[in-house]
Amino acid sequence: MARHLAMVAQLIDDDPALAHEHALAASRRAGRVGVVRETVAITAYATGDYALALRELRTYRRISGSDDQIAMMVDSERGVGRPDRALEVGRAVDRSTLPIEVRVELAIAMSGARLDLGETERALQELDIPELDPDRAFSWSPALFAARAAVLEDLGRSEEAALWQRRALVAEEALGATDADRELIVVDDIDEDAALESEAPAEGKTEERG
Repeated sequence: MARHLAMVAQLIDDDPALAHEHALAASRRAGRVGVVRETVAITAYATGDYALALRELRTYRRISGSDDQIAMMVDSERGVGRPDRALEVGRAVDRSTLPIEVRVELAIAMSGARLDLGETERALQELDIPELDPDRAFSWSPALFAARAAVLEDLGRSEEAALWQRRALVAEEALGATDADRELIVVDDIDEDAALESEAPAEGKTEERG
């Protein structure tokens, strides 16, 4: 089992299909071990088999009692064409009990589900979380900033989108030069006053919640 899991770690980025074969082999030998079922879920997700990923993630959660893969569950529900169910799954979890990086991943996944439903303003609202701090960079910051940029672009707010995309790039570059778990100050060379002026009228427009 351990050998197959080691191979998954080596292959998952370059050859997810082969990594998945190793994960399945590990599952045949130790199907009641939580980390094995989690690994099968991750490799299934990586190969686009979202239905299998969901089944394995549910099994992993039953075995481990952990919600640390809740964002992948939400994304897998999206993958099988159930964005409404994805939102239900995400809302069913007490976010205050989740590690910070999992909360951020969940916010991004929930935003994606809103986009699937054509609820672009609500997709932006899903990303309005305390971790959205443009002045600091953590391991989760580039993905969060980039997700916000993408939603703003969908809303036609191109200047704001460019600002957040720039922040994502700066954060990624800063994190690449130091420990990804350490707090950093992100030096942004964008004119913040101009940026705020462009954001102010647009931020005032919010979609009425049903």
